[in-house]
Amino acid sequence: MVTASFGIEPGRRVEYIPLVEKALELSSHKPSKVLIYNRPNMEKVSLHPELSLDWEEEMANAQPHDCVPVPSDHPLYVLYTSGTTGTPKGVVRDTGGYAVVLKWTMSNIYGLSPGDVWWAASDLGWVVGHSYICYAPLLHGNSTILYEGKPVGTPDPGAYFRVLSEHGASSMFTAPTAIRAIRQQDPSAAVGKKYPLHRLRTLFVAGERCDLDTLEWAKKNFGVPVLDHWWQTETGSAISCTCVGLGNSLWPPAGQAGKPVPGYNVTVIDDNMNEVSPKTLGNIVVRLPLPPGAALSLWQNRDLFRKLYFTKFPGYYDTMDAGFMDEEGFIYIMSRSDDVINVAGHRLSTGALEEAVMQHPAVSDCAVVGLEDPVKGHVPLALCVLKNGVERKEEDIVKEAVKLVREAIGPVAAFRRMFFVQVLPKTRSGKIPRSTLANLVNGKPYKISPTIEDPAVFQDIERQIGKTLRAHTD
Repeated sequence: MVTASFGIEPGRRVEYIPLVEKALELSSHKPSKVLIYNRPNMEKVSLHPELSLDWEEEMANAQPHDCVPVPSDHPLYVLYTSGTTGTPKGVVRDTGGYAVVLKWTMSNIYGLSPGDVWWAASDLGWVVGHSYICYAPLLHGNSTILYEGKPVGTPDPGAYFRVLSEHGASSMFTAPTAIRAIRQQDPSAAVGKKYPLHRLRTLFVAGERCDLDTLEWAKKNFGVPVLDHWWQTETGSAISCTCVGLGNSLWPPAGQAGKPVPGYNVTVIDDNMNEVSPKTLGNIVVRLPLPPGAALSLWQNRDLFRKLYFTKFPGYYDTMDAGFMDEEGFIYIMSRSDDVINVAGHRLSTGALEEAVMQHPAVSDCAVVGLEDPVKGHVPLALCVLKNGVERKEEDIVKEAVKLVREAIGPVAAFRRMFFVQVLPKTRSGKIPRSTLANLVNGKPYKISPTIEDPAVFQDIERQIGKTLRAHTD
C-alpha cells in the first residue's frame, strides 16, 4: 500500500495515516508493507515499524527493473465509479487497448502535438485523472500538470488562470462545476484576468452537463473555444466530442456534447428499443461491439457487468444517460436516465430544468429533483446556490426563475418550488447525486456514496429543508 503523510483542503490538512489504520482494521486483505511519503519540511509519520517503509529511504536504495510483458487484456487497474445512482462498482480496465486509444485521442480529439503542455484539472483518483493526468499525455509525449488544490480557495478564484499562465498550457480539461465555483466567487474573472493565457488554445469540459451560461462565461473569460464532451468511467475516454485533430469545427452548436468518436456507434432509443426522432428525449445507447479501452468487466462480478450494461437493451451498451441527437448528429446529454422525472405523465429532463433556472443571474449552481406530489406524481424542486454578494429577496428570485422555466419548457413543467442552500453535494468528479437528494427531500432513507466529497452537506441541506417546510406549515 502506498500513501502519504497528509493531503490539503482549503483551510485544513487531511491526515492520511489514521484513515489508513482504520482501513487496515476493516480489510480482510492485509498489505505486507505500507510505503509512506512524508511531505517535505513537516514532521515524519509512520505506522508499526514492521509494516512501515519510508519513501525517501526506499528510493535512495532502489534499483531499476526491466519492463514486464503482459497480455494486452491484462488488467491495468480497478477504478470505482462515482456511485451517483447506487453502490460504487469496480471497473476493470485493460492494458493494450487502453494505451492505444489514449495515445490516439491526444492528437485526434484534443489536437495536441508531442511537447505541448496539457492540464487535466481533475482528481487523480477519478477516471479523467487516470486517463488524462497520467497515461495519455505521457504516452503522447506531453508535459502533464499535476495540481494539488481547488479552483477557488487555494488561494483564490484566479488559481486556474495562474497555473495555465505560469506553465504555458496549450489545452485544459476540467469539470463544469469547477468553472461555476470560479464564477460564483469572481463573477467578472477580475482575479483571473491578471494572468495572460497566450498559449491556451482550447478548454474541454466533462463530468456533468455544462449549462449554457457557464459555457458562455468560460468562453468569454478564458478567451478560447470551450468544448463540452461526454464519457464515462466505464469507457475510459470520450464517447462523443469535438475532435479537434480531425478538423471538427471549434464552434459547434451550444448545449451539445459533440458527435460520436470513431469506434462508438451511438443512437437514441425509447424503452421499447425503437429509435426516436431527432431532438426527442430517449435512452442513449451504443451498438456493440465497444471500441478499445472500454471496461473489460466489473471487479469480481462479471454477472453484474452483463446485467447492468447489456441486458436492458440487448445488442447495445446502456450508458444509463438520457438525451437526444439532432439532425446533424450532435449529441445532447440531459441527465441520467434515473433523473428523468415524470410530471403528470410528461417525461422531463432535470438537466433542461436546471439549465433554465441557471439563466437567472443570481443563481450560480442548481440541482433539480422530483418532489412527490399526490396529483401530478412528481413536481420539480430546485436546490439552488446563489452567487456571492446577492442581496435580493428570495421570493423575488423564485418568481423570476419560475418565469424562466415556463418560457423555456412550458407550463407542463409545473415548476414552482426552490430551496436555497449554501452548497450542493458532489462527487470528486463534480457529479451531483440527484437520486440521493430526491430521497432526502421526500423524507426517505438515503445512502451517501463514499465518493461524495463532503458528506456533511447532506445534513446541512436536510436541516435547511426541514426549517423551510416547518415555516410553510406554520
